[in-house]
Amino acid sequence: MTSDLAAWIGARRPAVDAALDRALPPEAAWPATIHQAVRYSLFAGGKRIRPLLVLAAAEAVGGGADDAMPLACAVEMIHTYSLIHDDLPAMDDDDLRRGKPTSHKVYGEAIAILAGDALLTRAFHLMAELPPEAGADAARRRLLATAVLGEAAGTTGLIGGQVEDLESEGRAIDAATLERLHRAKTGALLSACVRGGALLAGAGREDLARLEAYGAAVGLAFQVVDDVLDGTSDDAALGKTAGKDAAAGKATYVSVHGLEKARALAAALLADAQAAIAPFGERGRILAGLAETIVRRRS
Repeated sequence: MTSDLAAWIGARRPAVDAALDRALPPEAAWPATIHQAVRYSLFAGGKRIRPLLVLAAAEAVGGGADDAMPLACAVEMIHTYSLIHDDLPAMDDDDLRRGKPTSHKVYGEAIAILAGDALLTRAFHLMAELPPEAGADAARRRLLATAVLGEAAGTTGLIGGQVEDLESEGRAIDAATLERLHRAKTGALLSACVRGGALLAGAGREDLARLEAYGAAVGLAFQVVDDVLDGTSDDAALGKTAGKDAAAGKATYVSVHGLEKARALAAALLADAQAAIAPFGERGRILAGLAETIVRRRS
């Protein structure tokens, strides 16, 4: 990671955490148990890759963090809700997330389900909260970004991908089905970060098309790398149970393509992402760095 990217992340990540803290009721607010459970998972040490993509996309087309921050917070809430539900016994039945016991292990299954529901609900509530001084153009941009987020989180995105993931357990699926699954389950929300951030900043048609191509490549690359790490790392490095997908009979990029081909695909997707934003020049520097960070990560 270059020093300027590290400095950029070092400034933006705490700003995201502070905004998330402001967006949620305090732990002691009634009913305290749910607010404690929500905060337990949301502040469990995530890298904030999705909010950073929102902010970087907005800045690449001339926008500012203030306009994009509600979406940055909303996508992290939706991502965290999906992890809480994904870890439940009815889904992946995981005991460890980000190096800590999963929500249902700490609060029980019922509260974990409600904590996920609360985060999903608050995400869209937050997107609907426009300041009184906001004009018609700001409202239109917020509405467009909210639509992108809703689509990514729904049955053609995250939820649909999760359904296909569950239905594919123990079955041999082809490469096209695997790609569709992961473009929905993982890629859709990551792509929505980039598209939504650009929309909030008023991106023109050409810039938006370039960022959509970047988001599609980065979104799939993230999952390919996840599959590689799941097959090659350990619990301590990942902060979650390694090898869980293989043990559950899930199709992964490693099981379908093999380890070396999966690594090559991740590298090719990185090249696609960087090519998509090459016309941005200096404006795309942070996005290019984030793409490389996603593909080169070790956890």
